[in-house]
Amino acid sequence: MDRNTIIGIVVIVAILVGFGIWNKPSEKELAKEQRFRDSIEIVQRQQEAREALAKQEILQNQGKLVPDGLNDSAKNALIKKEYGAFASSATGEKQYLSLENEKIKVVFSNLGGRPYTVFLKGYRTYDSLPLQLFNGDSTVFGFGLSTIGKNTSQLFFTPVTKGKEIIVKKDSASVVYRLMVDSSKYIEYTYTIHSNDYIVDLKVSFSGMESVISEEYLTLNWEQYSPQQEKGRKWEDQNTGLHYQYLDEDEHDYLSETSSEEKKEKLTGRVKWIAYKQQFFASVLIADDFFLKGSVVTSQMLETDPKHLKKFTSSIDLSYSNKPIGMSFYFGPNKYKTLKSYGIGMEKLLPLGWGIFGWVNKFVVIPIFNFLSEYIGSFGLIILLLTIIIKIVLFPLTFKSYLSTAKMRVLKPEVDEINKKYPKKEDALKKQQAVMEMYKKGGVNPLSGCIPLLIQMPILIAMFRFFPASIELRQQSFMWATDLSTYDSIMQLPFNIPMYGDHISLFTLLMAGSMVLINLQTGNNMMTAPGQPNMKFLMWLMPIMMVLWFNNYSSGLSYYYLIANLITVGQTFIIQKSVNDKKILAQIHENRKKPMKKSSFQQKLEDMARKKGMNVKR
Repeated sequence: MDRNTIIGIVVIVAILVGFGIWNKPSEKELAKEQRFRDSIEIVQRQQEAREALAKQEILQNQGKLVPDGLNDSAKNALIKKEYGAFASSATGEKQYLSLENEKIKVVFSNLGGRPYTVFLKGYRTYDSLPLQLFNGDSTVFGFGLSTIGKNTSQLFFTPVTKGKEIIVKKDSASVVYRLMVDSSKYIEYTYTIHSNDYIVDLKVSFSGMESVISEEYLTLNWEQYSPQQEKGRKWEDQNTGLHYQYLDEDEHDYLSETSSEEKKEKLTGRVKWIAYKQQFFASVLIADDFFLKGSVVTSQMLETDPKHLKKFTSSIDLSYSNKPIGMSFYFGPNKYKTLKSYGIGMEKLLPLGWGIFGWVNKFVVIPIFNFLSEYIGSFGLIILLLTIIIKIVLFPLTFKSYLSTAKMRVLKPEVDEINKKYPKKEDALKKQQAVMEMYKKGGVNPLSGCIPLLIQMPILIAMFRFFPASIELRQQSFMWATDLSTYDSIMQLPFNIPMYGDHISLFTLLMAGSMVLINLQTGNNMMTAPGQPNMKFLMWLMPIMMVLWFNNYSSGLSYYYLIANLITVGQTFIIQKSVNDKKILAQIHENRKKPMKKSSFQQKLEDMARKKGMNVKR
């Protein structure tokens, strides 16, 4: 290791330590953080303001429905004409009651008899406010009533449950709403939550509604605006989307999460669940049996909305036979272990990668990560240990890759002689054949160094998917990074750079610097076989591209690659000291003395050529 390399490592360590000390929170900042942690009152005041506005809008709508100056009989006649059998539920005043357990608090509204908003306990937004999955004023949940051309979300339900706040201390508790036609005819919603669970069960019952609802099918309309919860809007937007799971094929699918155009899909099979997924949280509607095929789902990006990312809409078809309809909501975090525990495939909401990349995450990375997190509180330290474990496991492949490079390096003088022998461009094929023949006689495979790297690729890509999807890293600080699940900005720029952004992420810069360090350590030894692309150019281009790509990514991911690269520098130094070029060259000379072994494939080709020649002579 030369002097410049040593200086580079010292500078990086100094920067890491210096920023760690500089960004250590003061007692005043810690006190401020604690005050924000308990700021539920702020959200409640905002909700009260929205409720007052909504109440005013309802009164205004009622005024439009029933003009001033009419007597009671005329008013009732107008309402009856507009709302038919549901006229008694057409007007009212919004009221709320809440149902909560250790994990969630669900606020219900009598307007629509629906979940108005949901608070997730133990989580908060990026600006330290209590976390709401959605705002009730921007949601729709109700059945379409063809007889009056209205939706039940527009009608006032009567709460059967007494009280305003119900807390589940053990077992379960329920709230009941009824959409009244009269005392013997009504639609009843029964919501039930259980202790220490994210599931809210819903049973829809119909009493005496045969003469009111004559359809064979009902359409359930579910609409929700997805709010911004995280600091990095661009990255959060790319990980927010509408997902669904078919029942029969056990197939998971989703609408495009990156398209700026409205996406609409008619579902072709029976559906088990539909999810409105945020980056780290989800609202999932789950059928007890299934939703009918033909349901329509829509996703729309809201680029100009400062508070919301996307609008999700579902028109869900259900069989109606005057019998109860069962379904449930999942209001909770996108945590692999939690989602998988329900046994209906909701863990597929996590973008862990397809095929082998997903297997590596599910069966290797996540188990190790969960094991370490049981004993270690610092997620920065957990990532460090996880990286060390992975690098130790991959060390044999790293050694083999380096050994292959060393073999090509010691043969470089002979490659140079062949280049001098065939200087003309038209002799490029002869030059390549001569080089490959030399490698073959010496028992050197120029691709053997690539194979170990290809084997490592699934782990590298799996980690790329794992860190941004891990809710465990959300709002976990380490050194100067306040949230390992998003970018670590050390400087806000007064302008936006295309592909880069409007801030500087230090972990990304350090990661790129560690790649430069690797290039300085191994670049001189890099050999390029004839006909192959210039690998040295790609090596020096990659750090620049990584700075552009990773500036808005999870700082935990950049930190992982930084540590992995520094460990690689150490492993390479050890290998370089243990590998003797003279011994490698001597072994190659010994290989040349041995008769070359032909592969079975090569032998078949020669046999075919020999038979062909014999046929020509005949």
